[in-house]
Amino acid sequence: MKYFKNADEIIKEYSVTERFLNYVKIDTQAKEDSDKFPSTDGQWDLLKLLKKEMEEIGLEKIELTEHGYVMGTLPANLPPDFPKDKKMPAIGFIAHVDTSPDSSGKDVKPIVHKNYQGGDIPLPGNKEIILNYENSPKLQECIGMDIISSDGTTLLGADDKAGVAEIMDAAAILKKHPEIYHGEIKIGFNPDEEIGMGTKHFDIKKFGADFAYTVDGGELGEIENETFNADTFVATFHGVSHHPGYAKGKLLNAVKMAADFIEMLPKNGVSPETTENREGYVHPFDIQGGIEKTQVKLLVRDFELQLMKDKEAMLQELCDKIQAKYPKGKVETQILEYYRNMRFKLDEDLRTVNYAVEAAEKSGIKVKMSLIRGGTDGANLSYRGLLTPNVFAGMQNYHGKYEWVPAQWMRKSVVLICNLAQVWLDRSAE
Repeated sequence: MKYFKNADEIIKEYSVTERFLNYVKIDTQAKEDSDKFPSTDGQWDLLKLLKKEMEEIGLEKIELTEHGYVMGTLPANLPPDFPKDKKMPAIGFIAHVDTSPDSSGKDVKPIVHKNYQGGDIPLPGNKEIILNYENSPKLQECIGMDIISSDGTTLLGADDKAGVAEIMDAAAILKKHPEIYHGEIKIGFNPDEEIGMGTKHFDIKKFGADFAYTVDGGELGEIENETFNADTFVATFHGVSHHPGYAKGKLLNAVKMAADFIEMLPKNGVSPETTENREGYVHPFDIQGGIEKTQVKLLVRDFELQLMKDKEAMLQELCDKIQAKYPKGKVETQILEYYRNMRFKLDEDLRTVNYAVEAAEKSGIKVKMSLIRGGTDGANLSYRGLLTPNVFAGMQNYHGKYEWVPAQWMRKSVVLICNLAQVWLDRSAE
């Protein structure tokens, strides 16, 4: 097999940087509470462009669905001696076209800082935004590379347009080189991942992959096979309204009930601002209401299901204490299931993760097994039957104006995708 142990073997044919610089100029910022799907019209602009580029590459079965999913197929290119009694799975690569609602994605002006030699990188559009080792420690690993950032007035959009560009470039390379054997490859790009809707209308059957990878991770070598388990705990406090001028002994303020509840929450070790790595958290993120009724919503997260349930039991115990403190009122609770740790599904068939590790090693990339302190489209897809771990796209400091990505890391991602397709072919032939 023609494994690319050295990225320089195909560097003259890379188009990933040019594609990326083009994609980030299209405003695809997702919008919460939109009544449209995709949530913003700009996402359609990039999706239509990707459909056109798929056609130019020569992919087949190209379709842009009514809900904004563009899919295409690179047909299998099997070696003549591939065993006829062996099944070659179809492998999918997926990335999302939208950018975060947290920071503007309009009029992105990407800058390529060529041959970075260390030190600060001031961004000309905003004098307050300076990339340095303090806010971007991974810069120390990127000496001599081409660092791509915005001008400091917007985010960059590498999350996940880096992944989009890498998948498209890998498809173009594999199409150009029939001497590189591989099975059938499915490519899919989806909208609205950043607002938790990326797989809402994803048609797994139509996509046609047996296994897949989202190309939406961070630093070079990162392979992610875990997400949080995620629920939302909803506490609703019911008080008794009365004219405040004549309220003695009669009024019960639901706002104060909710405030007492929030004050009782643990201050250290169970909140996002005091946890890291494998530590879960409880996070009040929304409070609405008035005297008669106030509702508090809390995110509950942990990598282990029982530890998440323990946190929910703790919240229920606090609500019970509020009920006891205010017997004239009423406290109602509800748990809304959001998503589960994709590790539980990926462990059912370890090939997806193991082959990604093997492909990284064959690409000369040091593997960094990692976990996602959040969710991913891959988690939802895995629980719907399409096992989908996440591999690196290269971006850093995403969702804000400090975002950046090295061009060389994006090229390494292209190499990984090409080699991953070949590892699946090799192992399926055994």
